[in-house]
Amino acid sequence: MSRIGKQPINLPKGVTLTVGNDNVVTVKGPKGELKETLDRDITVTVKEAEVTFTRPTDQIRHRALHGLYRALVANMVKGVTDGYSRKLELVGVGFKASNQGNLLDLSLGYSHNIIFEVPKEIKVATATEKGQNPMITLEGIDKQLLGQVAAKLRSLRKPEPYKGKGVKYAGEVIRRKAGKAAGK
Repeated sequence: MSRIGKQPINLPKGVTLTVGNDNVVTVKGPKGELKETLDRDITVTVKEAEVTFTRPTDQIRHRALHGLYRALVANMVKGVTDGYSRKLELVGVGFKASNQGNLLDLSLGYSHNIIFEVPKEIKVATATEKGQNPMITLEGIDKQLLGQVAAKLRSLRKPEPYKGKGVKYAGEVIRRKAGKAAGK
């Protein structure tokens, strides 16, 4: 059995999980509603406040999907109860970030500003404090979408290994290289 797939998911109070036709799982909670279409071979069973996943055979494909779908549904349950948050830090002289609603205006050292439209499901906030690097905070209930948007923002200017300038996740450690002077 899959170590992750065999663990049941406990549903907190206020969260409902329904399995529709075509194996569409809908999770409703205080923060919103998420849907995910599961593979038809994986069986979802809801008893009281506990959700379990079973697979029909021990094929490699079924074993892989068993743990995957259990983890995706667990992320959905956590998302509709607590939500997810991701912080990005802009490291570099003159790097700025501001937002008007879901439009993010980034100045990342290029000849032009980058206007990035954040999906409406995600709340964005920017903060610039004196003596600190500008921060972008993303919040939402969908972990996959949040991670995808954060990765897209980071890809606009990845942190470089010599001075560490660029867009990085808060708490991310950048492996630094020695410059030309280290060879002497």
